[in-house]
Amino acid sequence: MQAWQVHEIGEPSEVMRLEEVERPVPGEGQVLLKVRAANINFPDALMCRGQYQVRPPLPFTPGVEICGETEDGRRVIANPVLPYGGFAEYAVADARGLLPAPDALDDAETAALHIGYQTGWFGLHQRARLQDGETLLVHAAAGGVGSAAVQLGKAAGAKVIGVVGGPEKAKVAAELGCDVVIDRRSEDVIAAVKEATGGRGADVIYDPVGGDAYTQSAKTVAFEGRIVVVGFASGTIPSPALNHALVKNYSIMGLHWGLYASKNPKLIPHCHERLTELATRGAIKPLVSERVDLTGAAAAVQRVADGVTTGRVAVIPGLTADKEGAAA
Repeated sequence: MQAWQVHEIGEPSEVMRLEEVERPVPGEGQVLLKVRAANINFPDALMCRGQYQVRPPLPFTPGVEICGETEDGRRVIANPVLPYGGFAEYAVADARGLLPAPDALDDAETAALHIGYQTGWFGLHQRARLQDGETLLVHAAAGGVGSAAVQLGKAAGAKVIGVVGGPEKAKVAAELGCDVVIDRRSEDVIAAVKEATGGRGADVIYDPVGGDAYTQSAKTVAFEGRIVVVGFASGTIPSPALNHALVKNYSIMGLHWGLYASKNPKLIPHCHERLTELATRGAIKPLVSERVDLTGAAAAVQRVADGVTTGRVAVIPGLTADKEGAAA
């Protein structure tokens, strides 16, 4: 089968190589899945760079989130067990972790439903307890993680403010349903948030960026507001001033979604049921901005790493062949 292999640490476009390899053999409690679509996540790029908390042995195949097909033909969502990741024709996953694919979503949308939307649901509901009528501010609102939070916030009845970088991403954020869109490249984020909230600030702030975005969060969070720290896509991990949190009376919350698999695993299928319900009634629909064939995976991972994409990019093995077959 074909699979992308990383033999050395570096930039995705330089270290990912498409090779012919043997199909992986599932271990005890594992299943072999045919990859129908694999979603690209920022951690895929970080693993190529050796900067992620999970460091699989070399060589490894990136791809931490897929829509796969079981031997009996069921469509499922899975997190492949590294080093046999999803940027391949076949991947291996734990049988107990499989989740049914929603009928309302196609393969690429299904592949994009899991990590970003589960992170968003846990962050907004399990951690921040977002309420109907509250104001939610989402940094990087047009990205894969941010777009999920925007949709989940709107589904919860919140007023959503989206912060983005550039006019193209501003357009995407508006189409996602943001009530207010702020372009951080041309606007003063702090002033714009205060204007949009009558000086009160945002009740919940969803931050997958860190760096300057966190500084803006601390200055725009409302009384008894909650800042949910999701990640550090900027590459800068901030050091919060706890005295500021004290005098302004707000909470700083960490969200490590993967930890629930060991600490409270029953919540993950519960969350998936809620997400499936929302997808079925059209309240959420993963934004898949680009679908690429397996041969284009390395370049696509690099684009995600460089921050030039919107929504999600899905890798679909056989996509080019399917199009050629349809044309014929």
